[in-house]
Amino acid sequence: MRNFHLPGRSPVYARHAMCATSHPLASLTAIETLKRGGNAVDAAIAAVAVLGVVEPHMTGIGGDCFALLCKPGGKPIALSASGRAPAAATQAWYADRQIRTIAPTTAHAVTVPCAVDGWALLNREHGRLPLATLLEPAIALAEDGWVVAPRVASDWANGVPKLSLHPGARRHLLVNGRAPRTGEVMRSPALARTLRAIAHGGRDAFYMGEIAEDMVETLREAGGLHTLADFASQRATWVEPISARYGDLDVYELPPSNQGIVALIMLKMLARLGRLGDDPLGVERFHVLMEAARLAYGMRDAFVADPDMADVPVAHMLDDTTIDALVARIDRKRRTPDLGPLPKPAGSDTVYLTVVDSDGLAVSFINSLFAQWGCGIVTEKTGINFHCRGIGFTLEPGHPNVIAPGKRPMHTLVPAMALKNGHPYLSFGVMGAAFQPMGHVFVVSNMVDYGMDPQQALDFPRAFVEGGIVGVEDGVPPAVRESMTALGHRIERRAEPWGGGQIVAIDRDRGVLVGASDHRKDGCALGY
Repeated sequence: MRNFHLPGRSPVYARHAMCATSHPLASLTAIETLKRGGNAVDAAIAAVAVLGVVEPHMTGIGGDCFALLCKPGGKPIALSASGRAPAAATQAWYADRQIRTIAPTTAHAVTVPCAVDGWALLNREHGRLPLATLLEPAIALAEDGWVVAPRVASDWANGVPKLSLHPGARRHLLVNGRAPRTGEVMRSPALARTLRAIAHGGRDAFYMGEIAEDMVETLREAGGLHTLADFASQRATWVEPISARYGDLDVYELPPSNQGIVALIMLKMLARLGRLGDDPLGVERFHVLMEAARLAYGMRDAFVADPDMADVPVAHMLDDTTIDALVARIDRKRRTPDLGPLPKPAGSDTVYLTVVDSDGLAVSFINSLFAQWGCGIVTEKTGINFHCRGIGFTLEPGHPNVIAPGKRPMHTLVPAMALKNGHPYLSFGVMGAAFQPMGHVFVVSNMVDYGMDPQQALDFPRAFVEGGIVGVEDGVPPAVRESMTALGHRIERRAEPWGGGQIVAIDRDRGVLVGASDHRKDGCALGY
């Protein structure tokens, strides 16, 4: 139980249904959708459409999405709505033009957005209400206006330099050249018209016809290789989730080309290392987690790619022998400067939400533009902000993740789910680009190893290693930072917190649902 003398949030309890999102309007939309007869899938789609309006820097129809769905007693199923590279995007094309990397603010960073096709597939095969009904709340907010929330305003202000680069972004996303301020009312009439067209015409209204023509024209004017055929052929797919056991939980993630396997590698490593001290804020825990992350993310960078076009050694990456070899490289008393070559097989930025309905259907859902505001390119007619997932590719010849026609990049979006005794127990996710698997590990370990409730697990201070530097939040105690430095880590205070997360826990013994929403965002959990 939390100390009620101190600032904080309590978990939200309810009997029938629960949602948790990063914005109150999205949470309210999810609950209203459930009460009008929709299920958890419908509520998730309606909520994420709203988030694309009220958190436009994080998500929208110009991005991708992934989902995990699970019914009581069933096995999770997984949706991959990951965009593919244009048919003309070959490594040779970039090499001929001396392009060594894909810059995030160029049209080359845009794979064909797949979120809308993902929503349509989820709705068609697992929803109850028509897609047109689910888009009504988002359309109304885009037309009539919404109030800019504090965290959204802060992020918006930071994005002004990027948004100033493209005429469509300046037109639709800035107010006289500036970001809107907290409490200011914003409207998105062009986006509202686009959402209404999708509501009436379904996914084809987005991928063919006037909207697709506007997207292709915008991208080609910016130097892109996209064609109408690339958009018309884009499809989301069902994929087989992967899992690992931690404590009494079976934790499920999306498979490659998604980075969810990183969380499973780390959890398997931690299962061998054992509980990292009695203090969850202790230096031993933070040190070992950072060393485990360096190894697990190294495996990701070496092997994760589109399995349709590369041999991704999933079994090898999760094999006990591989995990043992990784664990053996961790020194509990010192940072290891060179962790050595990775074991090789023989022969070879985001919104997250979760909903659980009265039937027990759990949906773990994530939809993103990747970096804040994606690539910053916005269509002038239709108001679509494109993501920048293409920077997940490499242009290195022969690399498993090298760009190729119709290929999906290594993807950071990772919804998660944990089962206990064969039933959904946790539907959860943590936003934050590369940080997301690390966030999953914090959540699971906080709850399993240290007995935290879902809200405490999200509120807990975070750290993450990128580029050899451990970025720590203000909540990490000064003594831990000093001790980490003494162990050889480079420590820096992070200007912004690491990501934001949502959890719905299913307490079957008492017949209640427990919701939690990260204080790092503007959102909340709601239930009834």
